[in-house]
Amino acid sequence: FKTYSPNYPNLVEKLSAKGVAITAGPREEKGPSLWGIILSWFPMLLLIGVWIFFMRQMQGGKGGAMGFGRSKAKLLTEAHGRVTFQDVAGVEEAKEELEEIVHFLKDPRKFQKLGGRIPKGALLVGPPGTGKTLLARAIAGEANVPFFTISGSDFVEMFVGVGASRVRDMFEQGKKSAPCIIFIDEIDAVGRSRGAGLGGGNDEREQTLNQLLVEMDGFETNEGVILIAATNRPDVLDPALLRPGRFDRQVVVSNPDIIGREAILKVHLKKITTGPDVNPKVIARGTPGFSGADLANIVNESALLAARRNKRIVTMSDLEEAKDKVMMGAERKSMVMTEEEKTLTAYHEGGHAVVALYE
Repeated sequence: FKTYSPNYPNLVEKLSAKGVAITAGPREEKGPSLWGIILSWFPMLLLIGVWIFFMRQMQGGKGGAMGFGRSKAKLLTEAHGRVTFQDVAGVEEAKEELEEIVHFLKDPRKFQKLGGRIPKGALLVGPPGTGKTLLARAIAGEANVPFFTISGSDFVEMFVGVGASRVRDMFEQGKKSAPCIIFIDEIDAVGRSRGAGLGGGNDEREQTLNQLLVEMDGFETNEGVILIAATNRPDVLDPALLRPGRFDRQVVVSNPDIIGREAILKVHLKKITTGPDVNPKVIARGTPGFSGADLANIVNESALLAARRNKRIVTMSDLEEAKDKVMMGAERKSMVMTEEEKTLTAYHEGGHAVVALYE
């Protein structure tokens, strides 16, 4: 039987009196076991693991504390599909404005030998769906240069200084790949007029905008880096962003007219199998005010309708039905009019014709 020396008075004398053999020795010192070390460090290791997990989530999976201020600009390559001006229709005036940028990227000496300076930036202005992003991709495809794309909201974060750091890193990437094009979509998210609000979030956005202004036209020149931005809210942008030397050109990309709509429809109709009765001019005449995205949606809906009916080709009736669906919504077959309602509607519509005849 082994035990530590008990704290009991006269215990040893009593045991010796009873003839119990007692042997005493120094205490054996044992080192900590492996499991003991692991259990003692487990809470600290758990906290470190949780911290690394949340840092990776906040940094978008880039890993490392230094990656937090890196730019989120994505480099579009041939794998994303090369777009040229032939793929862009209905915005001929805008294409003419932007072709000069393409010519400069292809042959800059032609402009520089006469002392000319290529515009540092171009701002594409227009309602949603008119093809602003497609135009920017077409410029890069025609010039065959690297094309970086980023959204205006990607600059703004909850931490102070991150937006300005990402702007600097974006232009550093552009300098390494020059000549190149940097495209900022929805720039109004970061380019709003300064002093329009209060609070720390607004102050961080203003710091990001200030850094963007410096990079576009500061002491350091960014030769070969052309900035193209798109917005449908030019009225909220800071005046310093719109002055010559930064966005030298403002290219208006408006909704197409009837000729432009017909050209856009022809581009999209090439992607589907159509019948001989399809006439894009008729569809263009019946879609006033439609944007390029709306027309692309009509063509896509017509292909889906034809596939749903097990057709091999898309006919004119499919396009007309798709146009009605895009304009007025899906057909509500459950709304059945009674005979009385039909009669009253017929009298009403007939009255319009009679009044128009005798006016």
